[in-house]
Amino acid sequence: MKRFYSRLPVWVTDYLGMAGALGLLLGIFGFTADNFFSRSTFLIIADQVPDITILAVGMTFVLIIAGIDLSVGSVMGFSGAVIGVLLVKSGQPIGLGIMAGLFVGLGCGLLNGLVVIKWSLPSFIVTLGMMEVARGAALRVTQSRTIYIPGYLDFITETRWLGISMPFILAVCIVLLAQFVLSHTVFGRYMVAIGTNEEAVRLSGINPKPVKLAVFSLSGLLAGLASIIHTARYQANPNNGQGVELQVIAAVVIGGTSLMGGRGSVLSTFFGVLIISVLETGLAQANAQESTKRLITGAVIVAAVILDYYRQRIRNVKTR
Repeated sequence: MKRFYSRLPVWVTDYLGMAGALGLLLGIFGFTADNFFSRSTFLIIADQVPDITILAVGMTFVLIIAGIDLSVGSVMGFSGAVIGVLLVKSGQPIGLGIMAGLFVGLGCGLLNGLVVIKWSLPSFIVTLGMMEVARGAALRVTQSRTIYIPGYLDFITETRWLGISMPFILAVCIVLLAQFVLSHTVFGRYMVAIGTNEEAVRLSGINPKPVKLAVFSLSGLLAGLASIIHTARYQANPNNGQGVELQVIAAVVIGGTSLMGGRGSVLSTFFGVLIISVLETGLAQANAQESTKRLITGAVIVAAVILDYYRQRIRNVKTR
């Protein structure tokens, strides 16, 4: 009980702070946008967030080890393109198409990790290159055309439980599992330690390379998983996921994960995804212009970073 009370201030500043920000946005749009508080609005939000959430889980892990993965959007598009080609043009079974999408994502993430580790290159540069390679590969395999896959993957988006889509339930389960791994496993502690001081981890006798390789591979695998959901909704478009990496990074940063590594929370990232989704949906219902949407979204991201700075200072004072 004493331990609980000693950690209460940190818990309040983290999760309740994010929940408060989300509640504030809901209240603002509830008053400014017509019919915002409706079942259809919240179902729209729930249908929008699964693929972004899954990508953001992988990005959270990568940022915690002081890396970054700019390729997640393109890898998602490439994996979806492969799924479309196999299902429609090659007539392969659905199971094989889904496994191929996962394998492509895993392969891209594994390659990212191998290059970063082998040549000690900045992950920013490596994943930027993979972003272009994966996008070019998606355009090549689809011949720059959208592949329509009617009926093949409808079971993914149409299956619901109590009105909630299965992709959303899957995304929530992944968030909870990832948070458990981060908070209660040796692998999670290694990630935080590597992001805090990789050299200290190495000098303590722990090889950080397998952990970093696993994190980048997991990010790619989750991009492949997100591609299945995204393709089920938007078909196999070679431009799927274009620019989504910025949205994912924004959600992770809003959730309080440090861009410098060593600190982060998957649950807070999920709040970040919800905040961005509510913000976009509310602005759309308020008939805001595209320029206004970008201005407000950018301001929210900057405000979140500033808030995180002060939140970290408060945490440091509490732990002294």
